[in-house]
Amino acid sequence: MLFGSNKLASIWGTGAAAYNYARRVKLEWNTALPATIAALVFAFCGAYTVTWLPGNLVRKLLPIVLFILLIYTWRSSQLGLSHAPLHRGTRERLLAIVVGAAIGFYDGFFGPGTGSFLIFLFVRFFGFDFLRASAVSKVVNVACNLAALIWFGYSGNVLWQLGLSMAVFNVCGSLLGTRLALRHGSHLVRKVFLVVVGALILKTAYDAFLR
Repeated sequence: MLFGSNKLASIWGTGAAAYNYARRVKLEWNTALPATIAALVFAFCGAYTVTWLPGNLVRKLLPIVLFILLIYTWRSSQLGLSHAPLHRGTRERLLAIVVGAAIGFYDGFFGPGTGSFLIFLFVRFFGFDFLRASAVSKVVNVACNLAALIWFGYSGNVLWQLGLSMAVFNVCGSLLGTRLALRHGSHLVRKVFLVVVGALILKTAYDAFLR
């Protein structure tokens, strides 16, 4: 119920952000499209799996992985500040499929930090700046949320009234966030990224080890 209701709220926020970015930022569709298709398929598989298997191991590993990601990004002071794509053609599409499949499955199965993981991967392994990485990650995240929501809705694991109420505020926050990102560019997105990942580390570590 928790995962399903969260997906219902999240899809509206990520959808609004993706739309705003698409209007103002040139999206790297050669990366975004294959990653989105792979995420759509594998997020459904992850959502199906989580209804049968516990996520305790993932819960304990998550803050550790996020901490590594935070330190790497913080120490690489120029990472994601300039847009210099590293791949083209078949190599780009295959790598996008791998990223979309892996993160899609994780998002359907568990979820926290999905947007942060996507942004980091698009910056580190594709050479995108933080602004374009954020834009592409929103498109992929919409697919993740949609696939997972289809399964959770079908299996009766969505509190529709609660999820839609959350969605209203999710969209408001999303519109504000994308407006700030578009106005101030990759430097601000990088700073917010570090703050959000730091907050996620504290939250997920508390959930995994102290609750």
